Formats: sequence, C-alpha cells, structure tokens
Amino acid sequence: MIHEILSVGPLQCNCSVIGDESTHEAMVIDPGDDIDNVLAIVRRHKLQVKQIVITHAHIDHVGGAMKLRAQTGAPILLNQNDYALLKMLDVQAAWLGMATPGKVEIDSSLDDDQSLRTGSLAASVLHTPGHTEGSVCLYFPAEKMLIAGDTLFARSIGRTDLPGGSFEKIMKSLHGRVLALPDETLVIPGHGPKTTIGEEREENPFLQM
Repeated sequence: MIHEILSVGPLQCNCSVIGDESTHEAMVIDPGDDIDNVLAIVRRHKLQVKQIVITHAHIDHVGGAMKLRAQTGAPILLNQNDYALLKMLDVQAAWLGMATPGKVEIDSSLDDDQSLRTGSLAASVLHTPGHTEGSVCLYFPAEKMLIAGDTLFARSIGRTDLPGGSFEKIMKSLHGRVLALPDETLVIPGHGPKTTIGEEREENPFLQM
C-alpha cells in the first residue's frame, strides 16, 4: 500500500493519498486544500485517482475536491446526510474568514457498510454521525487502519456544537462502531497525530464516559 498523509489548508486537515502499488490505482480522502501538493504526490507515485472520498462536508475537508476532480476525472463521494451541510460552504467560509470554494458537486453517496475498492485495496464505510449527520470513517481491514475523519482524534473526539452535530450520536458512533475495531487498528484522524484504537480505549477521556 502507498499511503501519504499531508496537512492541507489553514486548519491543517489530514488528507490521505492511498494507492495500490501494483495497479497504481488510488483514492484521495479529504482533499480540503493545497491540491497542487496532492497532485505532486499522485504524480510522484504515478497514480491514477479513481475516487475522491469526503468524510464529512466541512469546508476544510471538501474545499479542494472540485479542483481535484477537474484534474483527475475521479468522482466525489460523500454520505447523503451531509448534502444539506454541503450547501452551506459559503457560510462555513465566512465563519473561518476563508474564500468560498464555490459549489461542490457529489457524484455518489457513501452508504453504511459500503465497500470501496481501489486496485486490491478494500475499505468498508462506517457511517458515524455525531460530528455531522453524514460523517463516515473508512476501515481498511487487511491493513488494520481507520481513516477517522473528525469522529475520533488522539485523546479527543470531534466537536458537536456545529450544525448537524450531536454529542449523543457521536458517543453512540464511537462506542458502537469505532471501538468495535481491534485494538491494534491504526487511526488516522482528520487533524493531528496518528493513534490506535487500543490507545484511545485506554487513554481518551471522552471514551471513559
């Protein structure tokens, strides 16, 4: 597996470029900004982007998706429960003092338990509402890796005080879906450092509730 993580945009969103070393097919997860840097990684590994996956519709995760689609032709995937939030990108931009990325068009919804394939790599979609209604995580079972979006962070969890957020729902998602994964699962959060399920089970104060 080819996997490069780069922090993009003013909020330093973790964007993942994941590729199959044999077929050179790839997916890009959460291309929030700095698309030239994302494309530089794609070119360096000679990858063909097949999917642009958005974990949730906050501007720092989705802002560069249309630029990336224009360069690669890859479809943009987002859970349908975040479509309403996607229509608020201009409002989100105003909150953060950022330029609006314009309209973002979604090609297909990400559904719970859906399987995504890129070459020989397979990921399962976990619908984990709470940070937003349509938040998802991607679990790669063979690699024992979770792309967690803003649902789980190292020693913290996603904020729930923005539109579509719910503390009750995020706790249900965390305890019912995320903590069901093996302790050795590597977690790539939407922001900040990597962690593991086991570390968070033991040391995350929010998960002791």
